[in-house]
Amino acid sequence: MRMPGFIVFVCTAALAASLTACSGATRPQTGAGGGAGFDVTPTSPAAKGELDSFTWSLYAEPYTLDYALAYDYPPNTVLANVCEQLLRVTPDLRIEPGLAVKWTRPDPRTLVYTLRPGVKFHDGTTMTADDVVASLTRQTDPATGSPWGSAFKNVDSVEKTGPLEVTIRLGKADVLFHELLAASPGTVVSAASLARQGKDYGTPKGSLNCTGPFSLEKWAQGDSITLRRNPAYWDKKLVPKSASVKFTFVEDPAARSNAFLSGAADGGYMVPATSLGHLRSSGKGSLLFGPNTAAANLAVLDFHGPLGNLKVRKALSMALDRKNIVKAAAGGVGVPAKAPAARGAWALAPEKTATLFDTLPEPAYDVEGAKKLVQEAGATGRTITLATSSLAPEISVVANAVQAAGRQIGLDVRLKPVSPDAYSGIFVDPAAREGLDLVVTNGYDNTPDPLEFYQYLRTGDFGNYGKWSDAAFDVAFDRANSEPDPGKRAELTAKLQEIALRELPVIPVYEAPYSVFLGKRVTGAPTGIAQLYYPWAATIGAAQS
Repeated sequence: MRMPGFIVFVCTAALAASLTACSGATRPQTGAGGGAGFDVTPTSPAAKGELDSFTWSLYAEPYTLDYALAYDYPPNTVLANVCEQLLRVTPDLRIEPGLAVKWTRPDPRTLVYTLRPGVKFHDGTTMTADDVVASLTRQTDPATGSPWGSAFKNVDSVEKTGPLEVTIRLGKADVLFHELLAASPGTVVSAASLARQGKDYGTPKGSLNCTGPFSLEKWAQGDSITLRRNPAYWDKKLVPKSASVKFTFVEDPAARSNAFLSGAADGGYMVPATSLGHLRSSGKGSLLFGPNTAAANLAVLDFHGPLGNLKVRKALSMALDRKNIVKAAAGGVGVPAKAPAARGAWALAPEKTATLFDTLPEPAYDVEGAKKLVQEAGATGRTITLATSSLAPEISVVANAVQAAGRQIGLDVRLKPVSPDAYSGIFVDPAAREGLDLVVTNGYDNTPDPLEFYQYLRTGDFGNYGKWSDAAFDVAFDRANSEPDPGKRAELTAKLQEIALRELPVIPVYEAPYSVFLGKRVTGAPTGIAQLYYPWAATIGAAQS
């Protein structure tokens, strides 16, 4: 998992869905939770012409442009257009060749990648196997401090085995590692540039030297980031339709909405939920929804308190009025979550989704039943502390709903406001979790494989914030992660889903589609979460010929 947007929890994916087989809160929904209906498509209408430039709004300034440290929406939204991975996640959530033109798995513990020949970095030098080895192994160096380091936990070696061939040997089978080479762990940068820039790499003082369709022209800290079209880009299908892109940073949701309406920004991903209705009816552009692998959940942080009792966890889940939460937190554009990993995360084996996810029962809403469970657990009047923050409006909406639910069933849910920085710290610093029982997370998979989400519930995993442990879950995970066939792996992952729903170390709340606003001047953008690793800006051009 991973944790950003309105925070952290997860991300991964490997989809085999077709353009018409989107999933999750990825399919047309009507009035989920009583709100407005919405359709989900992986792309916006194609561009009709070229642009000199366009302006794109981010909800925050990236804290880094170092691929090894990029672990949130703002940096990855920029980097997706500049630096590329060995594999690529497409807008319809498939995994396809990227800088690796092909790969083989001669045995369960060996992966061999053949690199695409003739690929140039932005400075004109040619990408080699040495660059791949340096880029990947850098993430395993403790001195780098990469949050992606755990993705390499089963990697014994990364070796150059030919001028354009890299062989990775694993301590044990790890299908997820291969899939994550379509995300930040698989990013390839110039080894010479890394060595030359040292600590300045990925900062406003430094520069980037990658292979993407755009190069970094300027990072004016606190103001903007500007990218310039790469005239030597190798993928002729994704030659940029705009000569440059300017990213601006607007943290206030209302101000960001106004930037869309005034034309100060031509577009942006992750539109504030509070602005959905206004933007839709404004006539100033198009509000579109795309495939998403994320879901909002409640992660239990302390199993020694009241939530250590399964009856209390079940009671809290049963007391949540998810339909009203969707209305308040997601502007009505979403659905109550059936499981911790969203439906959209099952895109790798779409033929299995109907059986393994869709047949799950809708989450129960039973206040009287929940109250009875709390009484049976002897937990009436017990205190549960839930972190809340101004980091994103959705957090406080969900937190208030949980507090109200607790009040109805005899639990004293107390909200502990923390600063945005401190809130993010909950997901990386165990000390920041002290005194907390619950936190609102927005977990997403980087790949379209639900196994990526469930890996964070393994005993001892970095993302297992509450240190939950279930031996049967751990065994089932290892079995699934050694199965290379996506369909068979999906069936094995369903066992993890079953255990998680029975034990509720994470309480599902709701899932919503990805969102993007496009002003009248531009079109062509992918609409879904694949934009974090797909060079989305290359496809944006003029809406009119």
